[in-house]
Amino acid sequence: MTAKECIEGRRSIRQFTDQPVGRAVIRDIVSTASYAPSWKNTQIVRYIAIDDPTVKNRIANEGLTIFPGNASRINSAPVLIAVTAIKGRCGFERDGSYSTLRGDSWQMFDAGVACEAFCLSAYEHGLGTVILGLFDIDTVSGILNIPEDRELIALIPMGYPNESPEAPKRKSVEDLLSFC
Repeated sequence: MTAKECIEGRRSIRQFTDQPVGRAVIRDIVSTASYAPSWKNTQIVRYIAIDDPTVKNRIANEGLTIFPGNASRINSAPVLIAVTAIKGRCGFERDGSYSTLRGDSWQMFDAGVACEAFCLSAYEHGLGTVILGLFDIDTVSGILNIPEDRELIALIPMGYPNESPEAPKRKSVEDLLSFC
């Protein structure tokens, strides 16, 4: 599969089969995703793979009051990936000062790049993913015992797809690109 085929073929998958995802496959996906670029190679992103149905169910029932519709996505996925980032390392100089006017927000850029690398690697393995951002960060962080030096960024349900959605309409290159 070429990079173009991977990027153009990947879809957000919200329905999964009950086929389990092996831990060796998850390790391989994370190994590939580890090559995502990061600010000064800080590599701040960390993954938690949740395959325990009891923990997934707790997250779905207690941590999704903001958008309960995501509960079914989490419960139907054999694995839920929690994406976290180490705080205070991305976008900073060694003396603790900000490197750019973006302050401490650069870590979200690095986490986004890492999430996409993760999802593309999963797709190459025949797995579907969807990146979720609507959840109660404090509740889910508590359930997962996220350390104080990390921030919970996203949740990614992952499994073998039980749907094949069409690509949504894309804007034209003329709408997306300008030259000066």
